[in-house]
Amino acid sequence: MFDGFEEFDIETSGTTIHGRRGGSGPPVLLLHGIPETHLMWHRIAPQLAEKFTVVATDLRGWGDSGKPPSTADHEPYGMRAIARDQIEVMRSLGHEQFQLVGHDRGARCAYRLALDAPDTVTRLAVMDVVPIGDVYNHADKTFSLSYWVWSFLAAPAPVPERFIDAAPAVLVDFMLDTWPEVKDAFPPEVRAAYVRQFSDPATVHAICEEFRAAATLDYQQDEADRGHRRIACPVLFLWSQRGQVAKLFDDPLAIWREWADDVRGEPVPVGHFIPEEAPEQTLRQLLDFLS
Repeated sequence: MFDGFEEFDIETSGTTIHGRRGGSGPPVLLLHGIPETHLMWHRIAPQLAEKFTVVATDLRGWGDSGKPPSTADHEPYGMRAIARDQIEVMRSLGHEQFQLVGHDRGARCAYRLALDAPDTVTRLAVMDVVPIGDVYNHADKTFSLSYWVWSFLAAPAPVPERFIDAAPAVLVDFMLDTWPEVKDAFPPEVRAAYVRQFSDPATVHAICEEFRAAATLDYQQDEADRGHRRIACPVLFLWSQRGQVAKLFDDPLAIWREWADDVRGEPVPVGHFIPEEAPEQTLRQLLDFLS
């Protein structure tokens, strides 16, 4: 799936980050969402590597990256800490500045990184999210029913961990079967890899801690930045025409324009997993934007 790419494990100040690197040219970092790993970019990364140095990583707590102990305030799994890992990875690979592409959880890491380290990110692409403060501030009956996974994973330990540990494939299959429009978007070996990580109790706990941090630290940091800090680089926003973002927000592109001056984007007529469901359209958009 990643012909010509090399795997790496890089020590950061907080953990170890696993990933792959391939190609040559300007550096681009790809960050995955839930319930995925860096494998979600397997239909995109090889083509991008024809023009760019492509780095795809597992976020802290996910896949083959480290799962450091958490704390009572969930700080080790807040997006600020997760973003710090990615900056250190790219610096260790020789990239002080880079372009950044994130989907879902990876997009949340990506925009936090762009806010905290504006001199680091030259272009930012985010897929099928709006900032977490905007999501929680918009919460209503529709949110409660459609985003129940957020509430479930953010519930106090060890409740969600115990349920997932008992039947890890149930939650993963629910996401992979009900969130996409393209039902054959996940090759068997990729689906198996996503289920496998949810079969590891340490990974499940780390993922739950990330969602607990989202409802506390990440939300607080978004609200502290609102109206005071803006994303300095150009932003591309792609969202599912049929997904939850489109259902919750009449004009999600306008929300990103509250956070950055240079924003472009469009809906994609697939489900939540845009790079896996619509790789050709995603690649076309990224090549146009990143070039």
